[in-house]
Amino acid sequence: MQTVLLGNTDARVSALCLGAMYFGTRIDEATSFRLLDQYIEAGGTFIDTANIYAHWVKGFQGGESETLLGRWMKSRQNRSNLFIATKVGFEIQARGVPRSLSARWIETECEKSLQRLGIETIDLYYAHKDDYSTPMEETLEAFDRLIKAGKVRFIGASNFTAWRLEEARWTSITQGLSEYCCIQQKHTYLRPKPGAGFGINITINDDLVDYCHNRKITPLAYSALLSGAYTRPDREIPDDYLGQDTQARLLVLKTIAQEKGATVNQIILAWMLHSHPFVLPLIAASTEDHLKENLLALEISLSADELQRLDQAGA
Repeated sequence: MQTVLLGNTDARVSALCLGAMYFGTRIDEATSFRLLDQYIEAGGTFIDTANIYAHWVKGFQGGESETLLGRWMKSRQNRSNLFIATKVGFEIQARGVPRSLSARWIETECEKSLQRLGIETIDLYYAHKDDYSTPMEETLEAFDRLIKAGKVRFIGASNFTAWRLEEARWTSITQGLSEYCCIQQKHTYLRPKPGAGFGINITINDDLVDYCHNRKITPLAYSALLSGAYTRPDREIPDDYLGQDTQARLLVLKTIAQEKGATVNQIILAWMLHSHPFVLPLIAASTEDHLKENLLALEISLSADELQRLDQAGA
């Protein structure tokens, strides 16, 4: 699998990151292991999880995804070949963890994530949700201590606005602290309609893309395929994406997919990878066929004309 540089670091990561959100909860262990093996066999090494996954599933309390990944890595003896990302910052009511990026909770939850994963170092540790109530210096100092202690290699942000990301960068520069190298946000081909509200989730917009390009920060996209809404008849496009340009963009998307002999989902992933700057998609799957479909997006090449058609649809 092709690799790309992660932000301003010297680390190269897989161009498609495997999301492990429901491994160990909605997706049972045997299926999760098969999907992980399939991703590795395709040359992938970049796996994404979080300390909260997936506490909202009935009967679970969070940490199950990390625990399953730990068992899988131990079983396969492949830790040294992987790039593991996890996150901290959201609340986990069942375990008494508040929504916080305070030093106490960053460092406490890091230790727990390391234990569940059964590893000594987290390759990429995200601030999962911006925390306005904790001084930026405190958050970044805590992350910096973890890096100096060898418990974390790199740090990233998620669900941040561009101005807060710049505030964090400036704090790191002036205080001599480690910088966020990437930003993971909600992002898909369809544009949010004016006034769309995504609650705790923050989307990638033109301002953030331009900021990332100029600061050499890698943007990553979660919910890239809207949980199957583009192709599954039992799932509708979310209302927040039903704007004046929606039908025009869907038409161009489907047309190019037919022209390329590809699926709509594959074109969306390829569009992200061909964007300038590129956006690194997280992919998720509950079956081996779904994962194979996503992985084949790497074989699709989009011409300048096709990218222009996709970008300008509905303009």
